[in-house]
Amino acid sequence: MASSHSSSPVPQSNSSDAFFKKEMDATKRFRPVQSLPDVCPKEPTGDPSNLCDSPSLVVDQHRWTIYHSKVNLPAALNDPRLAKRESDFFTKTWGVDFVDTEVTPSFYLPQITKEHFALYQQEITPREKVHERRKNIYTPKDSFDRTLLHTHDKSRTDLEQVPKIFMKPDFALEDSLTFNAVLPWSHFSTAGGKGNRDAASSKLLQEKLSHYLDIVEVNIAHQISLRSEAFFHAMTSQHELQDYLRKTSQAVKLLREKISKIDKVMCEGSLRVLRLSLTRNNCIKAYNKLKLMATVHQTQPTVQLLLSTSEFVGALDLIATTQEVLQQELQGIHSFRHLGSQLCELEKLIDKMMIAEFSTYARNDLNRPLEDDCQILEEERLVSLVFGLLKQRKLNFYEIYGDEMIITAKNIIKQCVVNTVSQIEEIDTEVVVKLADQMRMMNFPQWFDLLKNIFSKFTIFLKRIKATLNTIRSVVFLVLDKNQKNTDLEYTLQKNSAKDSTVDTEVAYLTHEGMFISDAFSEGDLPPVAADTTSQRNTSPNSEPCSSDSVSEPECTTDSSSSKEQTSSSVTPGGVEMMISDDMKLTDLELVRLANNIQELLYNASDICHDRSVKFLMARAKDGFLEKLNSNEFVALSRLMEGFILDTEQICGRKSMSLRGALQSQANRFVNRFHEERKTKLSLLLDNERWKQAEVPAEFQDLVDSVSDGRISLPEKKTTATEERKPAEFLIVEGQKYATVGTVLLLIRIILEYCQCVDNIPSITTDMLTRLSDLLKYFNSRSCQLVLGAGALQVVGLKTITTKNLALSSRCLQLIVHYIPIIRAHFEARLQPKQFSMLRHFDHITKDYHDHIAEISAKLVAIMDSLFDKLLSKYEVKAPVPSACFRNICKQMAKMHEAIYDLLPEEQTQMLFLRINASYKLHLKRQLAHLNVVNDGGPLNGLVTSDVAFYTGNLQALKGLNNLDLNMAEIWEQKR
Repeated sequence: MASSHSSSPVPQSNSSDAFFKKEMDATKRFRPVQSLPDVCPKEPTGDPSNLCDSPSLVVDQHRWTIYHSKVNLPAALNDPRLAKRESDFFTKTWGVDFVDTEVTPSFYLPQITKEHFALYQQEITPREKVHERRKNIYTPKDSFDRTLLHTHDKSRTDLEQVPKIFMKPDFALEDSLTFNAVLPWSHFSTAGGKGNRDAASSKLLQEKLSHYLDIVEVNIAHQISLRSEAFFHAMTSQHELQDYLRKTSQAVKLLREKISKIDKVMCEGSLRVLRLSLTRNNCIKAYNKLKLMATVHQTQPTVQLLLSTSEFVGALDLIATTQEVLQQELQGIHSFRHLGSQLCELEKLIDKMMIAEFSTYARNDLNRPLEDDCQILEEERLVSLVFGLLKQRKLNFYEIYGDEMIITAKNIIKQCVVNTVSQIEEIDTEVVVKLADQMRMMNFPQWFDLLKNIFSKFTIFLKRIKATLNTIRSVVFLVLDKNQKNTDLEYTLQKNSAKDSTVDTEVAYLTHEGMFISDAFSEGDLPPVAADTTSQRNTSPNSEPCSSDSVSEPECTTDSSSSKEQTSSSVTPGGVEMMISDDMKLTDLELVRLANNIQELLYNASDICHDRSVKFLMARAKDGFLEKLNSNEFVALSRLMEGFILDTEQICGRKSMSLRGALQSQANRFVNRFHEERKTKLSLLLDNERWKQAEVPAEFQDLVDSVSDGRISLPEKKTTATEERKPAEFLIVEGQKYATVGTVLLLIRIILEYCQCVDNIPSITTDMLTRLSDLLKYFNSRSCQLVLGAGALQVVGLKTITTKNLALSSRCLQLIVHYIPIIRAHFEARLQPKQFSMLRHFDHITKDYHDHIAEISAKLVAIMDSLFDKLLSKYEVKAPVPSACFRNICKQMAKMHEAIYDLLPEEQTQMLFLRINASYKLHLKRQLAHLNVVNDGGPLNGLVTSDVAFYTGNLQALKGLNNLDLNMAEIWEQKR
């Protein structure tokens, strides 16, 4: 009864001559044909919730939609509520105050005119004419479409008479609501006198249903008539298909009969042979399984025997092989159901035994006497233990060795102290109980020998550790090398797998054809795989291995056929040969990390020795013992520690900073004490210095001579013959005489002590450079305060600071300046290139010293300048000649010369007197100008000339000033 939604009552033509027509306007177009609705909305259904769920054509066709809307533009524009008709309709929304404004044209949009559409009109006009002409040709189709649509509308109108309830897909009279809707009970009521009316109603209902049936049948017949051709074609195809199936069935039956005959004639015998061969092979496998089970049954006793001889690697290999056999070839054997767990427990026990054995070995190796020559203790035992631990992936075994190293290092120091204390009678061990207190009672030579003994023990200790760890690392590298070879072998096998697969295919084909391999290939042409197979067959002449002794198949071996474990021989650097199995399940990364950790353990051993040595030093330094050492003792200690540090670096290959840091710390304390002592000594010397020329002892002259030879070092004390040499008046330095004070002589010796200390302890070079700079600056500033600043008047009690004191101070400063470049070169040779910036301290010191020397020279000139000002201000040009003023001036000049000539070099004396003469000329010129005496050859001029000639003669008569150019003509005013 239900019609198809996809079908259409209008026939569709597939011919290429179908009519085409331009689409009509919406008002003239016919409504598309649709199928009848499924539900009658005006009648009840079985489920109230399903009412009007799906669309209904009967109801929806008259429902208003947006497509029925009409737009009246004048009505929208003419708002009757507005007073002014010319107002825009936008004022309806935006108010009467809305004012139109001209929209500014966009800069991005071009101005479009009719000329832009000229080309389009030229192209479209011919097409429009053709379209109008064709539209007139296909006009008759309009009447044909109207006829078809009219017929379809008529049938649709008839179907609309049928209630929608009959069209529902789920129509069922069993539903009470549906039954009551189709057959109302009111039509079958027989109560009272309504019988005739009910009968009429029932008859009317029957006729109504019949009418519905007729309508549906007519529509069905109409639909069938539209599809009659396809229906009859399907019926014809069905008959043909049945004929094909009948012929196919007969052919299949005939084929099955032929196959059955072939099976009886050709296959049954061959299959029986194959079945018997399979049975025979199964029997052989069962026999081999029994032999394998017998071998596996002996695993536990064999493992116990191997463990009794400490063969851990062999025991682990046997357990691994047995486990593999149990999991692959003996899987499911009931009698061996507990053997796997027993072997696992046994393997765990072996792990604990190996760790305990390695701990014992490490303890014995590290605690044996350090005087033994043997470097490695039981190398074979060590290699076996390491292989076993690697096999079990116990990669942290080296930590056990590291813990033992710490304990042993402590014991070494303790034992050395005990042995040394027992040999010293002055130490009463019953009174002084603590070992540290006993060690503090030693004097420096005893303690120094103890430290030397500890360092020697530690050196042997580190060499022994290095040898043991190198053996362990060699085992790790052997395993790593084996892994890499296996990887290369697997790659090679995969590369050749393509060639082998071709040979296997040919062999399988020849065997299937019943041929022998030796018939197909000659001996020279056999591929590797075939040759191996032939050689195996030739070794067993019996083709049927019936007895257990003659079985030669691979399954007959006692080892697992599926086990891939192989062994290869390797030799350690110590000459120990070991068999390395392929079941070391360690990655290359793990092995490399383990080797690095072992190497790091050697570095840790060096750090441990250095740390214990530092603690030993700090224990002795608690009472300030190390700070009280003199220079020679500290230098000896420093050299001993430096030697031990270099030895450990050479053994372990890495620097350990703890002992070096402790040495540097003690060196800093030593430098501070060294500097403070000498600075205090210099301060005391300066405070007691009377700034008089001192005699130079022979030892100081020798000291200076040794520096002149190019080496800065304190000379050794010579024999008594040298002591008989008298002290000299001057210090001879590179041919020049230096008059000095005693403080400067001791200062030179102190400077050389700083330089020699740097040679003895190179690590304190920078600190010594800073301290020496500080010492030189202190001498410069303090001497300036005492001499130029006249501080010596209060400190020492001098009556006055004489010119001789000033000249002597200047010469002492020049002596120090002479040695500054030598000191700078000495430190520069011992500094790192990045530390050269510290040498600028010497440049600053040199500048300060030169400034000080210049200030002393200026002071000497100022003294004479004040004298000239005092004397020449009272000068009068009159007889007698020479005047008393000039005689007094010449007398003071002679005293000045006498005071400084023996102290300063001749060149400096001449330069100083030139400056004094310039000051004299300036004052004389000023006085002559004041007296109005001019160079006019008059009497006054003659008197002045005589006085000046007297001054010039006296000055040039002084020693070393005879060639001095005085240029006395400058005293006269130049005529303009």
